[in-house]
Amino acid sequence: MMNFKKQNKSSMAKGNAFSLVAFAFFVLLAANLTRVKSIGVCYGMIGDNLPSPSDVVRLYQSNGIRAMRIYFPDQATFDALKGTGIDLAMDVPNNVLPSLANDASAAANWVQNNILAHDGVSFKYIVVGNELFGDAANNILPAMSKIWDALCSAGRCNQIQVSTAVSFAVVKNSYPPSKGEFSESFMFPIVNFLKNTRNPLMVSIYPYFSYAQNQAQISLDYALFTSPSPKFSDGPYQYQNLFDAMVDSVYSALEKAGANAVSLIAVESGWPGSGGNPVGASLAVGATLSNAQTYNQNLINHVRNGTPKRPGNLETYIFAMFNENKKEGDEVERHFGLFNPNLSPIYPLNFN
Repeated sequence: MMNFKKQNKSSMAKGNAFSLVAFAFFVLLAANLTRVKSIGVCYGMIGDNLPSPSDVVRLYQSNGIRAMRIYFPDQATFDALKGTGIDLAMDVPNNVLPSLANDASAAANWVQNNILAHDGVSFKYIVVGNELFGDAANNILPAMSKIWDALCSAGRCNQIQVSTAVSFAVVKNSYPPSKGEFSESFMFPIVNFLKNTRNPLMVSIYPYFSYAQNQAQISLDYALFTSPSPKFSDGPYQYQNLFDAMVDSVYSALEKAGANAVSLIAVESGWPGSGGNPVGASLAVGATLSNAQTYNQNLINHVRNGTPKRPGNLETYIFAMFNENKKEGDEVERHFGLFNPNLSPIYPLNFN
């Protein structure tokens, strides 16, 4: 009996040790999956010196980047993505929205031609419009609704989510975050639709621009995630970086709109590595390679933990894969890239 007990105890110990090892393995695996799924990178194509989509997709794979956003349907990118398992967020371009908003058959055809016809592509999100304001924003909801109906008719609305990408400017009273509320009337029916269909809201979150425009009130370390201590408290929450404060002000706006169940995706965030000025000229404020590397690496490391108001994984897309030399707007807009056209990194980042 004694030998049996000793043998049984030994077996139990071995079993417990195995269970602990297995448990630790799955915890590490889950943590790794969280890290991978937290970060995607936007693949902008407004340039005349960019590599082929097949080379770009291999670059995503070699760096462990598991999610991509593109700003319009692109056949070459679809072909390169097939079978890779890279999650794709694809925009419905702004100029297409009016036709889809007014015609259910046009929306169904768009879904057929740009989603259903591309087996092997891991479509995750359809992003209906990008940072629209004014009268153009009135097309967002009817276009989203018709695309959602078309997906559901095809049996795909349990696999692909539908949203829109909005600028952070749709939020007012963002300090402190608990005061956040939507400033644009078009947001209320949109978030109600997202709540009813269980789809997320996508928001562009750029601490860089807030810092550049408000240096007297916002310190660089607060914008770069490098502040050694919290800068302020808001009720039970302490804020040590601007990104969290911006995201939580959007959560507060959703709560005030009766849509606190709607999840958020930071669909764009990044930091420019240059102001793009000629050699010898001053850079745009704060736009240096060192600051860009610091911000983006800290962003990657941070978002798997969420924010003070909403802890947990916050899916985030870094802008952007490459500098886009044909992009319109201020010169600084053309210098958010992570990689050179020859596929070498502009500065090192660890995406995992």
